[in-house]
Amino acid sequence: MSNTKQPLLQPLDMKGLSLSNRLVMAPMTRSRADNADNAPTELQATYYKQRASAGLIITEGSQISPRAVGYINTPGIFSSAQVEGWKLSTKAVHEAGGKIFIQLWHVGRISHSDFHDGKLPLAPSAINPQAKSYTPKGFKDTETPQEMTIEEIKQTIQDFKNGSKNAMEAGFDGVEIHASNGYLLHQFFSRTSNVRTDEYGGSIENRARILFEIIDEIKQVMPENRIGVRLNPSLHGVFGMTMDEESIPTFDYIVERLNQYDLAYLHLSEPFSDVSGLSFAEPNIAKRYRPMYKGTLIINAGFDQEKGNQVILEGLADAVAYGKPFISNPDLAERFEQNAELAEWDEATFYTPGPKGYTDYPALSEVKA
Repeated sequence: MSNTKQPLLQPLDMKGLSLSNRLVMAPMTRSRADNADNAPTELQATYYKQRASAGLIITEGSQISPRAVGYINTPGIFSSAQVEGWKLSTKAVHEAGGKIFIQLWHVGRISHSDFHDGKLPLAPSAINPQAKSYTPKGFKDTETPQEMTIEEIKQTIQDFKNGSKNAMEAGFDGVEIHASNGYLLHQFFSRTSNVRTDEYGGSIENRARILFEIIDEIKQVMPENRIGVRLNPSLHGVFGMTMDEESIPTFDYIVERLNQYDLAYLHLSEPFSDVSGLSFAEPNIAKRYRPMYKGTLIINAGFDQEKGNQVILEGLADAVAYGKPFISNPDLAERFEQNAELAEWDEATFYTPGPKGYTDYPALSEVKA
């Protein structure tokens, strides 16, 4: 496919935000905020600036409060030190001509009491996901979390709002609400992790309620068309999430209702595992939700250059989010443009502090030189 014809390389008007291409850098935990404040530094600014030729960068998940933490060395967006740290990254990306959203994150039960002064992690219900949490003392088994009170739910909604306000102060172009991958909001959506009997449990509408209350609060402190939402409808067997016959109807309800908002985008993941044998799963997420969702749709998970171009060509998505290829190919857009070979990533350095495996992957121009 010639460069001029590659759909991935065409510009995109995302609700008034002009993206130079349709390559999105997916949010990826990199665990480099290894300081007392869990604040980004010049290292993160360099990392994101190197990747600023992406049409849009979505940062790593950033916790909205101390109670939202579940992994070591992940950055937050709740303190003044974190806001100041993020300003380095937004300034660097904007100077390089890029656009950058921050992903707002609460891990819920995928955490450990080691992070919370001995207190149990918070979750919709007291159900252990039987997963692992990456603690300061290494990977540990998750614990049975503490069921959130209504007051704690309301506080969490405010934490998302405060994180958004801080994101605007830090210079981000927008925020992505992480309602995906088995973390807190996804835990509310699922009957296997939410057995509440109050207004946040039971019916599909009740289990989805928290997401819409969060959006309604966030849009009070920033433009609605700068809010993105990430969902993973067919997540099964990851972080203790198991699907049932109400899983897809729940996401159908959520996606349909998101049409009532003027969002920046909806970011969906194709299944992380083979769900073809599950009668209640949806193996083709873009095909199901493109006709349903009227706004900008970003699709993610397992796309290469050819598949990315094809999904846009077929009209099943407006943009494609790439994860690991962006780790080892900071200039992924340029490599696609030249149909160049991609560099391999080193999984051993995905979550290790320092520049190794983070900011030391060379651009194609450097390799040729």
